[in-house]
Amino acid sequence: MSKKRKVYSAEFKAKLVLEVLEGIDTVNQIASKYEVQPLNLRNWKKQFLENMSLAFDKSTVVKEYKEEIEILKKDKDELAKKVGNLTIEKDFLEGKLVSLVSSKERKTLLDTKLRISLNKQCELLKVNKSSLYYKAKNPFSTSKEISLLDTINNIYSSFPSYGYRRITKQLQRDGYNVGKKLVKKAMRYMGIKALYPKPKTTIGNKEHYKYPYLLKEFRNDAGQVIIDKVNKVWSTDITYIKLDTGFVYLAAIIDWHSKKILSWKLSNTMDNSLVTTVLKEALTLHPKPEIFNTDQGSQYTSKAHVNILKNYNIKISMDEKGRATDNICIERFWRSIKYEEIYLNEYRNLKILKKSIEKYMDNYNQKRLHSAIHYQTPNEVYFQAVNNSNVEGENKLPKVSA
Repeated sequence: MSKKRKVYSAEFKAKLVLEVLEGIDTVNQIASKYEVQPLNLRNWKKQFLENMSLAFDKSTVVKEYKEEIEILKKDKDELAKKVGNLTIEKDFLEGKLVSLVSSKERKTLLDTKLRISLNKQCELLKVNKSSLYYKAKNPFSTSKEISLLDTINNIYSSFPSYGYRRITKQLQRDGYNVGKKLVKKAMRYMGIKALYPKPKTTIGNKEHYKYPYLLKEFRNDAGQVIIDKVNKVWSTDITYIKLDTGFVYLAAIIDWHSKKILSWKLSNTMDNSLVTTVLKEALTLHPKPEIFNTDQGSQYTSKAHVNILKNYNIKISMDEKGRATDNICIERFWRSIKYEEIYLNEYRNLKILKKSIEKYMDNYNQKRLHSAIHYQTPNEVYFQAVNNSNVEGENKLPKVSA
């Protein structure tokens, strides 16, 4: 006998989609909370976004639907007010503590959204509060060790396909007395890996047209892409960030010349709306580019994304298949943000992660000196060029590579 398919009401779906769009919890968290499949949540979100214009329809059906949503939200708020601290503690203990084994597992259940203080949660879960703030000692702290890190970083910047073995050989040729283990440890500490195609975020669609890679003409004799002015080439990509509760996705657009991050968005789902939202924001805030470069992922080859670029008369460029280095400008930014921010911290939820990334982006654009642009900040290079372009004349900024 076949298993009966579970049917969910429209009200239930809307309630869950609102939580997904709120962006506080990951899709996996919400799916587990309501005992539904994560794939269902992603599909419901997509369906909701495609039909959200109906919210402004004056028909009776839509009006009643909106009233139902408001009632659900009010009921949820009223219920939260009635739940006291004693009930929360009881549910907290009965629902979570029973299945725990190790202190590491208990630590993952600490939740800043609960109306129980972290001190009380640590007491109930028998977690040492000091462990929440422990940070491992920096293994590279002396001037000699930091100099080695800089040298490794320079080699990697010139040859991003190099792994620890070839970087070790290059260091030895340059007179450094180092072994593979030390170089491997240093690269792991910096978050450096030989670039290769990402298996999870670049998922193509065979039915979509793949545009040619237009940046070949800007390569120098060493194979580096040289872009000599701002808003000539923008580049974009998606990277994933692993939280204890699941994966979240970060999309960003970078100006190839100035290295400025023009827009970014963090989401608990990787769909077309993630990349189109970032693109629309960048085009609203900044002058349009001549060329827009992406990988061959289905989000970037979709009609929704391609049509935006066509409407602005922007040339579309896509990496060649299996060539992660074609988009090296944004790849290097991912390395920077992960090495300088994400790998150094723990994030209990999406909201905390978003605040940290927002702070990093501001510092990166406004304060962080970038070696590829002669130790200026991305904002300095970008806005100087934009202001100069307002007066008819050629941009005379020094040429820089990726």
